Amino acid sequence: MTNTNPLLTPSDVPNMAPAFDKIREEHFLPAVEAGIEEARKNIAAIKANKDAPTFENTIVALETASETLGAASGVFYNMLSANGTDGLQALSDKIGPLSANFSSDVSLDPDLFARVKAVWDQRDTLSLTPEQSRMLDETYKGFVRGGALLNDADKAKLREMNERLSTMGPAFSNNVKKSAEKFELWITDESDLSGIPDGARAVARQMAEEKGRNDAWLFTLDFPSYLPVVQYADKRSLREKIWRAFASRAYGDEFDNSQMVLDIVTLRDARAKLLGYNDHAAYVLEQRMARTEDEVRAFLTKLKNAYKPAAEKDLKMLQDFARKAGGPDPIQPWDVAYYGEKLKQDLFKFSSEDLRPYFPLDNVLKGVFQHFTKLFNLRFVANDKYPVWHPDVTAYDVFDNDSNKFMGTFYADFFPRTGKKDGAWMTAFRDQGLYRGEVRRPVIAIVCNFTKPAKDQPSLLTFDELLTLFHEMGHAIHGMLSDVTYMSMAGTNVLWDFVELPSQVQENWAYTSETLDLFAAHYKTGEKIPADLVKKLNDAKNFMGGWAGLRQVSFALLDMAWHTANPSTIKDTATFEDSVMKDMSLFPRLAGPQSTAFSHLFAGGYSAGYYSYKWAEVLDADTFALFEEKGLYDQETAKAYKAEILSRGGSEHPQVLYVRFRGRDADPDALLRREGLLDPAQTSPGQVA
Repeated sequence: MTNTNPLLTPSDVPNMAPAFDKIREEHFLPAVEAGIEEARKNIAAIKANKDAPTFENTIVALETASETLGAASGVFYNMLSANGTDGLQALSDKIGPLSANFSSDVSLDPDLFARVKAVWDQRDTLSLTPEQSRMLDETYKGFVRGGALLNDADKAKLREMNERLSTMGPAFSNNVKKSAEKFELWITDESDLSGIPDGARAVARQMAEEKGRNDAWLFTLDFPSYLPVVQYADKRSLREKIWRAFASRAYGDEFDNSQMVLDIVTLRDARAKLLGYNDHAAYVLEQRMARTEDEVRAFLTKLKNAYKPAAEKDLKMLQDFARKAGGPDPIQPWDVAYYGEKLKQDLFKFSSEDLRPYFPLDNVLKGVFQHFTKLFNLRFVANDKYPVWHPDVTAYDVFDNDSNKFMGTFYADFFPRTGKKDGAWMTAFRDQGLYRGEVRRPVIAIVCNFTKPAKDQPSLLTFDELLTLFHEMGHAIHGMLSDVTYMSMAGTNVLWDFVELPSQVQENWAYTSETLDLFAAHYKTGEKIPADLVKKLNDAKNFMGGWAGLRQVSFALLDMAWHTANPSTIKDTATFEDSVMKDMSLFPRLAGPQSTAFSHLFAGGYSAGYYSYKWAEVLDADTFALFEEKGLYDQETAKAYKAEILSRGGSEHPQVLYVRFRGRDADPDALLRREGLLDPAQTSPGQVA
C-alpha cells in the first residue's frame, strides 16, 4: 500500500497539493499508520542524539518530525467535513484514537520532554529570533499542558481521556449532520409557497426533481434552503415546522447529542483538573488574549448590558409592527425573521431580496479577488492542473503582483451537498512554512454552503452570504500572506481570540460603495447596484442589532457556563441550558436546546472561546476605523496591516502585533459605537477587556 498510496508518495500536483484524483477512502488509515511510524522513528532519533539539546536538533526536529502524519490527517479531517461519508465517519473512530495515542506518547515522553526543557531552561542565553523564542515557549508549554509533569498513573488517565475525546467531536458533528439531513419539507400546493422568492422556489423545484419528483418543491435544513422559508413564507405553519426542525437538530431523535454534551464537558473538566486547572475554561484561557474567566465575563457582561435593552426594544418594535399588520400577538421565534424582513422593508424601503440579483456568485468572486488586488496587490489565477475533491471545487494559484511571487494554492468550495457539514469555514491542507526541508507556500481552502444555481439562473447570493465570503476570504488571506519560517507559527495559528480579526474586518468593505462597485451588477442587465440601494443597506446596517448582539453574547455565556460549571451537578442538557439562558432569552425554549447542535463548542475549536467572535469584533471595528480615516485602500495602511498582522501569524504575541500596527491598544468602545449603542463622541482607547 505504501508504494501506491498517494498520501505517502511525493505529490506531482503543483505546490505539492493533495492528489485528490487518486486519494480513496482505503488510503487514509494506512497513511496515518505509516505517518505515525515515521514520526516515531524521527522522535527516537531526537532522543538518541548524543549532542546537547539545541533549538535546531530538538525544537525544529520535533516541529518537522510528523510531516507525513500531519499531511495525511489534514486531508482526512478536511474530507470528513467537506465530503463526509459513512465510511469516513467509521474511519474517524479508528484514526482519532490512533492520533490521540500518538500525541499522548509524544507529550508524555519524559526523555523527549527533558530535551525540550533543557533548551527552554537556557532560553535567555540563546540568540533566537522572536519567532523562534515564541515557538520554543509554545513547545515547552505544549508539553506541560499535555501532561509532561504528571506522574505515571495520571499520565495513563490523561491518555485515556484524550483518546475518548478524539472520537466524540466527529461523532457529535456527524449526529448534527445526520439529524438535519433526515428532515425534508415537501410542498405540493403552489399556494403554500406564497411569499417565498422565485429564486428559492426554483432551487426547491430543482431539488425535488433530483429526487424524482416533478410535481413538488423540496426544502431542507441546509441554510440556503431553510432561510427563505422562515424569512419569507406567508404560511405561518410552514415557518414553524421548519424552524422547529432546525432548532431541534440532534435532539429528541436517534441522533440525540444530549448525553454526548454531558460526556464531553465531563471529560474536559476532568482533564483540566488532572492538569491542575480549576476547570476547562481556565485551561483554555491560559493561552488566550483574555487571560481569565473574570476578564471574559466582564467583557461579555458589558456587552450584554448594552445589547439586552436594545434587544427588548427591537422585539417590542417587531411585535407592534406585527400586530398592526394583523399578525400574531404574541409573535414566536418562527415569526422573527419574517416580520423582521417586512419591518425592514417598511422602515428602509428595500428587501433583502432586492440585493440578491446584484450578487451572482461568479461575478462576486471576481470582485472579491479584485478587492484583494487593490488592498494587497494579489492576483488569483484559476488552475485546472489541481485535482479537486468535488466537481463544485475550483483551484487557484495566488501571486503577488509586485514581485510575481507565488503566494500559495487556494481552493473554493461553495455549495451544499449530502455529507457536507453545515456552515462555512477556512482550512489549510498545509500551512506556510518549513516542509520537506524547504519553507513552502500554503495550500488553503474555504468551504461554504451558499445558494445553489438553478436551471435558469446562476447562484445569487444573499447579502449575508456575501459577508460570509468576505469573512472566509479574510481567513484565507491571513493564511496566504503568512511569511514565517515554521508552520506551527504560520497564518491562522494565532491565539484563538485573535484569529477572527483578519476575517471579520473584511466584512466592513462589503458595505462600501467603493468595494461594491467592483462587482455588484445585475445578473441579467449588467446594471451596477444603485447608489440608493447601497445607502439603504447601510441605513439598515444596525437594524435589530441589539437582538443579534444579545444572541451572540448569550451563546458565549452559555459556552462559559458549560466549561466552568461542575459537570456532576448537571443532570440534563436542556435543563442546564434553560437555567443559563433564562436571563438572556426573550422567548421560552420551544424546540431543542442550542447545545445539542452547537458544533463550534463540541466538535470545533471554540470551547471556552466563543466569546472570541465579539472580542475580535472590537479589534476589527478599531482596525477598520483606521482604514476609514486613511482611505479604504490606502496602501500605507494596508502594507502596515499586512506586515504587522497578516504576515506574522503567531510568531509574536497578538497584543504586540496589534499595538505595532495601530500604535496603541484597541479602543474597547469601538464596537458599541459602530453598532449605534454608544455615543460616537465617546472614546477611551485602552486594553480590550
